Amino acid sequence: MPVKSLELQSLPQTRNARNAQAASLLTLAAMSLGYGVVQLDVTIVNTALDEMGKTLGGGVAELQWVVSAYTIAFAAFILTAGALGDRIGAKRIFMAGFAIFTAASFACALSPNAAVLIGARLVQGLAAAILVPNSLALLNHAYADDRARGRAVAVWAAGASLALTAGPFIGGGLITLVGWRAIFLVNLPIGVMGLWLTWRYADETTRAPSREIDLPGQLAAIGALGALAGAIIEAGALGWAHPAVFGAFAAAAILGGLFVWQESRAAQPMLPLSLFCHRLFALTSLVGLLVNVAIYGLIFVLSLYFQRINGLSAWWTGLAFVPMMGAVLPVNLLAPRVAERIGPCPTIVVGTCISALGCIGLLWIGAGTSYWAICAQLIAISGGLGLLVPPLTSTLLGSVEKVRSGIAAGVLNATRQTGSVLGVALFGSLVAGEGAFMAGLHLSLLVSAAVLLLAAAVIGLGASPRA
Repeated sequence: MPVKSLELQSLPQTRNARNAQAASLLTLAAMSLGYGVVQLDVTIVNTALDEMGKTLGGGVAELQWVVSAYTIAFAAFILTAGALGDRIGAKRIFMAGFAIFTAASFACALSPNAAVLIGARLVQGLAAAILVPNSLALLNHAYADDRARGRAVAVWAAGASLALTAGPFIGGGLITLVGWRAIFLVNLPIGVMGLWLTWRYADETTRAPSREIDLPGQLAAIGALGALAGAIIEAGALGWAHPAVFGAFAAAAILGGLFVWQESRAAQPMLPLSLFCHRLFALTSLVGLLVNVAIYGLIFVLSLYFQRINGLSAWWTGLAFVPMMGAVLPVNLLAPRVAERIGPCPTIVVGTCISALGCIGLLWIGAGTSYWAICAQLIAISGGLGLLVPPLTSTLLGSVEKVRSGIAAGVLNATRQTGSVLGVALFGSLVAGEGAFMAGLHLSLLVSAAVLLLAAAVIGLGASPRA
């Protein structure tokens, strides 16, 4: 066959390969928007807490509920959302979640009082639960090669981490220029763009119509997590020995036991307990929970510190988080290469230890402390987080078979968001007492450092050398 003829035949193949690569990249962009907007709304609200309190009324407990309603729904529903993606198709569910999230954001912006805002945040959290595991499932489907998938997950995590740390800065600017309601309106164009990219470029995953929805387990999970978070939040205002607080802890324990019992006997549980027989899966899930207890709780408390103790405006509070924003993205992108060189588990250990050192370095902080005296510590906290998240996510996904990637991603994010709920609830209760903020902040930093070092020990000592 003539050379010219062979070249002509190779042109369509080259074009198809380029189109497939472009589709994968644009799918990655859509998934990054989905995860990014979820993480943006985790922290962007923190900058607006003081303004929300002035406009809508309420103390620290009400502000904790504005933050925690989102993460409670996120954590409790995320496992069912992963199962829905397996049953109906991750693309369909992801697009539905993006549409609901965008509509709920509009409702948040229009909220006339704290109760309506908390309810809209709850719906936002449900939609966020849909977005995250199904975005990972679609990425897993779009990138078959392990190394390419690992780097795609790193980009996905980098965008989300950037949104997480940029949230206070973006929020501060929007609040100063427009008002606190603008922090929710910014989600509308993101939602439209993410929906279009997903519809146009993402391929649907294989459907499993036989996958059942575990409604009893779902209800028990929501009840247990809600009761536990409520007990910790209200303990800050009512006291840890208050009968209502004690009753909420008891309800959480009972409902948690019912949840485990239901999952052990259900034919198709929302949380297959057999997954935890995989040693690496169990360890990475626990580390995800511990890390989020430490980091998300600190973001909430530090936002209040900058505004209520040091008297910074929303704009300057946002600027105070800029160094954290700048540190996360390059470290996220560097993490896969570090993991390839020293291994994913050692990379996670290094990341958690760096964040713990950052917390320890803040222990001497006081009212009126110069921002430049704590800037390096904030960078260390976020840099450690940026280093550990990509290998943590990729390692967990790689510990189970691909057909269970949706539920595996759901478990990781459920444990991480449960950690977020507990961190905000616990640290918020520590600083809620009259005149107890600085003592509570110092105790929060100690708890964060201890929890991060525990996470390092869990993965460092628990994982086998081969892992």
